[in-house]
Amino acid sequence: MSSFTWVCLLFNLCMLLSSYPALSDPFLGEKGLAEIPSKFLNLAKRPEIFEYMVKIRRSLHENPELGYEEFETSRFIRNELDGMGIPYKHPIAVTGIVGYIGTGNPPFVAIRADMDALAMQEAVEWEHKSKVPGKMHACGHDAHVAMLLGAAKMLQEHRSDLELAFQGTVILVFQPAEEGGGGAKKMRDAGILENVDAIFGFHVSSSFPLGTVATRAGPLMAASGFFEAKISGKGGHAAIPQHTIDPILASSNIIVSLQHLISREADPLDSQVVTIAKFQGGHAFNVIPDSVTIAGTFRAFSQESFMQLKHRIEEVITLQASVQRCNASVNFYADEKPFYPVTVNDKDLHKHFQKIAGHMLGDENVKEVQPLMGAEDFSFFAEAIPGYFYYIGMFNETEGQLASGHSPYFKVNEDALPYGAALHASIAATYLLEHHSPIATQKRSSHDEL
Repeated sequence: MSSFTWVCLLFNLCMLLSSYPALSDPFLGEKGLAEIPSKFLNLAKRPEIFEYMVKIRRSLHENPELGYEEFETSRFIRNELDGMGIPYKHPIAVTGIVGYIGTGNPPFVAIRADMDALAMQEAVEWEHKSKVPGKMHACGHDAHVAMLLGAAKMLQEHRSDLELAFQGTVILVFQPAEEGGGGAKKMRDAGILENVDAIFGFHVSSSFPLGTVATRAGPLMAASGFFEAKISGKGGHAAIPQHTIDPILASSNIIVSLQHLISREADPLDSQVVTIAKFQGGHAFNVIPDSVTIAGTFRAFSQESFMQLKHRIEEVITLQASVQRCNASVNFYADEKPFYPVTVNDKDLHKHFQKIAGHMLGDENVKEVQPLMGAEDFSFFAEAIPGYFYYIGMFNETEGQLASGHSPYFKVNEDALPYGAALHASIAATYLLEHHSPIATQKRSSHDEL
C-alpha cells in the first residue's frame, strides 16, 4: 500500500472519530456548565450506554414485582452497583437501596427512581412481555430504574472529568412501593435525606413528545387519600321494604351528598375531587342486603383543604347513614395507604432545571404544564427538603399514540431512555458544581459509606 493511501486512510479515520464525542474529553470546556447537559446526552446516546439501559429495562419488565416485594429487583440493582464499584446501603424500607457517588462530603444531591410494578395482566404481545401472571410494569418504573442506573454509570465512569463536581456527593435513591404503598415516606422516615440539599425525580409520559420535558414551579400534583365505608342496615325481602333498613338507598344518598362537598362547599378556584370508585352490596335480585361497602379517593391542592375534605367525608357518611336509620364506619387506611402530600416543586430548583434542560433540549422543548389531580409519593421527599419533579416525553408521531400509565397496553418508547439518564446526571453534576463551598464542606457532616 502506498504512502498516499495510508495518509488518506488515517485522515478519514481522524475525521470519523472527530464526529463522535470523545469519552476522554473533559466535561468542563470553555462554555463551562452549559456544555455538561449536551455532553451527557451525547454520552447517553452512545451504543454502550443506550444498549445497557435497554437491557436493564427489558430484564426488569419481564420480572415485575409489587410494592415491598421487589426483592429480586433490588438484588438486580445491587449487582449492577457492585459492578460499577458504587457503595450503597440496603435494605431501607424493606427493599430500597441508597447508593453514593462522590466524596461522601457535602453538598449532597439526590436523584430518585421508583421500582414497583402493578397488579395487572399485560396485554402487549412482545418478546419481553411480563413472565409473572397478574403483574406488569404498566407505569414505566422499569424504565425509571434503567435510567437511574444509566446516569449512575456515566457519573461513576466520568468522576475524573467532573472532579470539581465531585467535591460533593450524588445520592442514588431506588425506592419501593410508589403505587399506593408510600415507599418514599418510609425511606424518608429512615433518614435517607439527612444532610441532603435537594432531590430530583421524574416520570415518563406519553402525553409529551420525545425530546421534551414538562413541569412547573409550585404545586404540580395533588394531595391524595383513600377511604372505605361500611353502611349497615337490616336486610330482607325486596317486596316488603318496610320491614328492612335499606343500606343501598342510604349509600346512594351518601354518594350524592359527597359530591355536594365539591359543588357547594369547596372554593371553585381551589381544585378538589371526591370519587366513589367501589360500590358492593347484595347478591340477589329480590333481597335487600344487610350492608353495603363503598370506597374511593379524595384529592386537594392544599393541606388545609385536604384535611377539611377528609373531615367532611367522614361526617357526611356517618350522618347521612343515620338519617336513613343505618350505621356507618369509615376507614381511611392511613397506616396501610398513607395520605400523599401535595407535590410542590421548589422555585429555586425550577430555575436550575429550566437552565439545564434548556441547555440540553432547547428552551422551546421545556414545556410548562397545569397542575394535575394525580398524586405521587415523591411528595414525601419534597415535603422534607427542596424537591423537584418533572415529566420525560416519549410520544413519537410515527409510532402513534401510546397507552397511558396503568393500562395493560402500556408501552415505553425506549428512545426516551438517554434523555432521562442524561437529565439525571447533568442536573446532579451541575447542582454540585454550583453549590460546592469549602466552608460548607468543613462545617457539615459527611456520609462515611465512601
